[in-house]
Amino acid sequence: MKFKSIIVIIAVILLSCKNDKSSEGVESSIDYSETELDVTTSTYPESISKVFDAHGGLDTWKAMQTLKFKMAKDAGDEVTLTDLHNRKSLITMPKHTMGFDGEKVWLQKKDTTSYKGNPKFYYNLMFYFYAMPFILADDGIIYEDVKPLEFEGKSYPGIKIAYESGVGESPEDEYILYYDSETHKMAWLAYTVTFFSKEKGKEFHFIKYSDWQNVAGLQLPKTLTWYNYENNLPTTKRNDLEFSEVTLTKMKMNSEVFSKPEDAEVIE
Repeated sequence: MKFKSIIVIIAVILLSCKNDKSSEGVESSIDYSETELDVTTSTYPESISKVFDAHGGLDTWKAMQTLKFKMAKDAGDEVTLTDLHNRKSLITMPKHTMGFDGEKVWLQKKDTTSYKGNPKFYYNLMFYFYAMPFILADDGIIYEDVKPLEFEGKSYPGIKIAYESGVGESPEDEYILYYDSETHKMAWLAYTVTFFSKEKGKEFHFIKYSDWQNVAGLQLPKTLTWYNYENNLPTTKRNDLEFSEVTLTKMKMNSEVFSKPEDAEVIE
């Protein structure tokens, strides 16, 4: 039910109250038991709301609790499990297990192999890329329409995403979502990396989103394609990353799943 419909309901209630002062009269005149109130998209710009709708709807996404997916990496399969509401995560790799318990990032070695990378940078990285465009409905985001991306004879309208100060590990990060003007589905993501420098990024990296799969009624990526870039524009294809065994459910995982094992190291 949209915002205008809610206004009509309020007007009916006020009119009923005027004609019948008893609360009993108001309750008997309106039955809310089968009424669905949908106002989530009213707080977002029209352009990004249409993108959310094209991928199955923000209400459907927000009703979900847990996301799980597998990626095929050179070093072996990597499985990511994420609580969508508190963003606790668990990443299982052949040689390591990594997690975020809501406060601390931790790393567990399965043998003597050292982890090559920064766990605090990586623990939610692939989740953010995969959960597009819905991840861009988070609190603390500032939206701005920008000029389209022109690529191979096609024009993709753009929405720039910035974060309010203090939001997340890297509030200086910037994203631009480019979408198909006909279908409104997401087509490209341009992003900067500020985690290491802590300064506003100058170079935009590019991921192409064109291969989608239906998961619980939502359109989520099946393949992400990274592109080389020059002068803040994509140039040639670099590599693909495929996602399989994707599950999206309304079942909330026990918080102990994300807890740090005794032999794991807390990453400061």
